[in-house]
Amino acid sequence: MLTIVVIAKECIPGRVKTRLHPPLTLAQAAEVAAASLDDTLEFVRSLPATRRVIAFAGTRPPRSARGFDIIPQVEGDLDVRLGAIFDEIDGPMLLIGMDTPQLTRAHLEPMLSEWPDDIDAWFGPASDGGWWGLAMRDPDGSVLRGVPTSRDDTGALQLAALRLAGHRVGLLAEANDIDTVDDAFDVAALAPQTRFASTFLALTAAVDAA
Repeated sequence: MLTIVVIAKECIPGRVKTRLHPPLTLAQAAEVAAASLDDTLEFVRSLPATRRVIAFAGTRPPRSARGFDIIPQVEGDLDVRLGAIFDEIDGPMLLIGMDTPQLTRAHLEPMLSEWPDDIDAWFGPASDGGWWGLAMRDPDGSVLRGVPTSRDDTGALQLAALRLAGHRVGLLAEANDIDTVDDAFDVAALAPQTRFASTFLALTAAVDAA
């Protein structure tokens, strides 16, 4: 039994992936974000799960969300919104973001093949110091609320909070999420077959050619 949750925003220009502007326009950055979200939902659809959920900020979920349960994000800072998601779900759950379209089953294999009795949570560190994934056997939002987000020590602080709360934590492979243009080029090179890569590289090539 596993619920997989994707935390996502509606891909509206000026609200998503704004650090890709420039060189991309805000509309182009939103197009890249939408492609990344589509890739992520397709990936989650391929994984063994009893329930698939989008924790969504917005009013119009993408067409690729068919078959997913949609729950609205609460108002507040990111730590508050994350905590509310973990409080919403019963039973083992995994949360990932919409900005790691390069993920493969290999990134999650340790928890998908067998969840050992001596592991309470799985933690996926991001290469920028944050984190890309968090799974908990018994979801508890209190271990996320109060942890500063969007910092280069967010991952370390979140991992420390989990351990301080008594969770025995297993580590997943490190992955890069897409914040900057350099991140986007790195991820596109890792996963050239994705919608994200084809969209991003076509748009940046057009900018260079202009």
